[in-house]
Amino acid sequence: MDPQGIRTIDTLSILRKESLDIFNRLHSIAEDAAFVRQVRAAYPAIPLLPNLRCGSWYADPKISAKIPAYFKSTDGHFNNWSFNLRRSNLHLLPLIMEENGLILVDSTRAGKRIPDALSKTVPIWCAVINRALVILHPELSNEEKRRTKWDSALYTPPSAVSRQEHAQIEQRLDSWARALADSSFVLPVLPAPLRPMWITPGTTTFPALPTKDNDNLDFLPVVCLSASKQIEQGLERRSCGFSYIQGSGDDHELWGMGLTPELFWANHDELLATERHQLPDLVSRVVSVHMLSCKREGQLPTPVAKVDGRLLICAIGEVPETPKQPDSEETDIACLILTPSIEQQTTSTSSKSYIHLAPGKKGQTDFLQIVLPQSMDFIAKNLALGRRVCIACESGKDYSVGVALAALQLFFTDRGTLLRNDAEKEKSSNKMDKNTIRTRLEWIVASRPQANPSRTTLKRVNEFLLTPSSFRIASKS
Repeated sequence: MDPQGIRTIDTLSILRKESLDIFNRLHSIAEDAAFVRQVRAAYPAIPLLPNLRCGSWYADPKISAKIPAYFKSTDGHFNNWSFNLRRSNLHLLPLIMEENGLILVDSTRAGKRIPDALSKTVPIWCAVINRALVILHPELSNEEKRRTKWDSALYTPPSAVSRQEHAQIEQRLDSWARALADSSFVLPVLPAPLRPMWITPGTTTFPALPTKDNDNLDFLPVVCLSASKQIEQGLERRSCGFSYIQGSGDDHELWGMGLTPELFWANHDELLATERHQLPDLVSRVVSVHMLSCKREGQLPTPVAKVDGRLLICAIGEVPETPKQPDSEETDIACLILTPSIEQQTTSTSSKSYIHLAPGKKGQTDFLQIVLPQSMDFIAKNLALGRRVCIACESGKDYSVGVALAALQLFFTDRGTLLRNDAEKEKSSNKMDKNTIRTRLEWIVASRPQANPSRTTLKRVNEFLLTPSSFRIASKS
């Protein structure tokens, strides 16, 4: 290889090493977070929310609302545009109504000024909700009864979305709005339509927003704040001793050593004051202490409101403490734990009210053929005993949601009441289809917005519920 080629490889290797350096990452995040605080100070009257996952790195919990928002960039990728009912984010609407808007924080890596989540996914969300409300409440479009026109137009940033792409998205809005209007979700009647607006570090003048004191409210602003400065090569050296990395909060599994946004902000000052060579040891200690704390304290699982909390969903670290006598009749909660397995065989250890199931190396095949059937037997027995059932997986977003979805379909009516006997269950199963399953997924999302089952998990659940078991097993053998 010629010397020029060797130098090129060496340069790329150095850039990659710097981009994964946790010292550079954390100090870059701190720089972007300072800009976020500046924007927050400019709009003190409306709440600031991070867009999961990346946005959480830039939003200091002291100045941000404790409500999750999840607008996924892939729902805005070219030719993959979508209003995804699994990520409806409708839980944000009451907050927007109460506070007259919100600021949504996210970031993107080098090459863009605004992430697709903010430039397209959020604009789609605003326009679809505005149009769905008109479908459900036609009086909103009656200008004679309103002071201002109900604006259902699509707004996108011209610097990030071409006219052609804007037009292609616009053609799909009405069908998405109809799907939302026909869903089981309840849409509150907004006092004004939603409208996205954009701020980046390159913004010279922050836009003026309508206030609560304005009686003639034209729109409710959804301020899309892209936190990171756009740079050409992905790295920009700072005189204070670090290399700035655009979108540093992205893909923290690759560089974070187990650190999370919550841990970063809880230990913010100490982490940023630590020398580069000492930082990895400090991060390891912070992560270890946190893991021990989680085991001792635990978080509360999420009850599915539609069924009065009879089913609950959580991550493994949030599972309620194991009852001292798990099979006692006094136990009012049963726990079903879906644990990752390093064994080739799917394993199961259980009592009457506590069970571990591991999908094993075969993954989705075992989930379909073993985990779902055994889970349903366990859930049915404990529901019949009057117990609540807590379902947990590693993330609290995927397998646990799939199991809960199957249970909601098999053991609860369309109104969310428990099916009491075999006759009721058989009658309900005759009406089961993809629409009833989708409705129950909407129940879960309404209670647990961070629920995000993979497409494969949902396919396995549909297959489990809608395909005869004999054919199902034969087709997978």
